[in-house]
Amino acid sequence: MTAPRHTSAAEGVRSLPAEWRDYLALMKPRVMTLVVFTAFAGYVAAPSGIHPVMAAIAIFALALGAGAAGALNMAYDSDIDATMRRTRKRPVPAGKVSRSDAYGMGLVGSGLAVILMTLSANYVAAGLLAFSIFFYAVIYTMVLKRRTPQNIVIGGAAGAFPPMIGWAIATGGVSLEAVMLFAIIFLWTPPHSWALALYKSGDYAAAGVPMMPVAKGPARTRLEILLYSLILVPFATLPVFTGLGGWVYAAAAFGGGALFLVLAARVFRSRAGEAGSAEDGELYAVRAGDKVARDLFAYSIGYLALLFAALIAEHGLGAYMGVM
Repeated sequence: MTAPRHTSAAEGVRSLPAEWRDYLALMKPRVMTLVVFTAFAGYVAAPSGIHPVMAAIAIFALALGAGAAGALNMAYDSDIDATMRRTRKRPVPAGKVSRSDAYGMGLVGSGLAVILMTLSANYVAAGLLAFSIFFYAVIYTMVLKRRTPQNIVIGGAAGAFPPMIGWAIATGGVSLEAVMLFAIIFLWTPPHSWALALYKSGDYAAAGVPMMPVAKGPARTRLEILLYSLILVPFATLPVFTGLGGWVYAAAAFGGGALFLVLAARVFRSRAGEAGSAEDGELYAVRAGDKVARDLFAYSIGYLALLFAALIAEHGLGAYMGVM
């Protein structure tokens, strides 16, 4: 599918004065918060650690890297952001920050983040951070997003790296447990993202982005959401049986997972996505028939946070009680 032409703002013409909030918005702070949270969970769940000050610097480096990747994404996607109601107020399409400034911020931030991670932690964590930035900014944003409805499936790996990086900060390596945490987020990303795409499909269609509801239709998307949910929820219980998770994690995984499946089944049985996007561009604005998709999208964020909060509670706060 062909993406629309850049608007004048997207081409880098700054029409409004930029404030510090605009540069912060470039870093996608909500996404950055989830990145830091899951990375910290990976760090505290690891069997060893580094000096707390160095660990804090390493986590900051990860946050900086995530923000830099977000700035690169916003710079490249400024043309399609300008056409979508949900994103047209972002700093670049709104003309507050030029594309060149956004690229510069992203590139400089990426370099500083990797250097800081190397100095505060180790080469493995720094290498994983560098690869995750490259994967999100280049593989997902520049290669996959505008070419395939599987964009979020493959590209979801970028958002799954943080707990693995946190584990590497603590141990200097990657283990099966770290890969397990990576896989939980990897499997979580499609149903989470496609739930949003169902009730914002008109935006994606207008921007020429082949998200699943646009390329394959809402019925296929609802089926894919259910299938991925049926894989995700049982997989997310594996830490209970490997010893990584205890009773707190078990309650989160089984209880939270059961509700996730209920919501995914409701989406499957609904006609969500059939009416196109809500007129309002806000993230949670939704037509009446699409509320089940909005509910799954909103809950999925809490579900993932619950799983990783349980790991933090058990390993970081001393609440661990093994199940097996």
